[in-house]
Amino acid sequence: MLITRRVEFSASHRCAVPGWSEEKNRSVFGPDANPFGHGHNYVLEVTLGGKVDPITGMIVDLKDVKTILNREVVDQMDHRYLNAEVPPFDTIVPTAENIAREIWRRLHPHFNSDDVQLRQVRLYETESLYVEYSGE
Repeated sequence: MLITRRVEFSASHRCAVPGWSEEKNRSVFGPDANPFGHGHNYVLEVTLGGKVDPITGMIVDLKDVKTILNREVVDQMDHRYLNAEVPPFDTIVPTAENIAREIWRRLHPHFNSDDVQLRQVRLYETESLYVEYSGE
């Protein structure tokens, strides 16, 4: 059985490779390389898998899931300039792909047991653009 929890956060970022010229960053990342950054209202969907407990009827207590998502993701990234305030984005480009991978890294230790497993992170950067990450 799978269950998905959704949370939202707002953050700004700049897509630019440190050490590249402004021209090269603009040619690769376009307007996303704006030196002043730009923001998104991200929507994060986290899918967990497991067996339904015959007594509770749940895979996992959703209050616990919400607490972990808030502590590990929302509280750390909401209303932040990712490049300057949220490691590892001070050293890697905060693309949607890298943000999703970092969210997986933060959540996987909490949902990696015999009872419940992290199956997928889906991160919407806009209504028409999302990435999915299922670990490597």
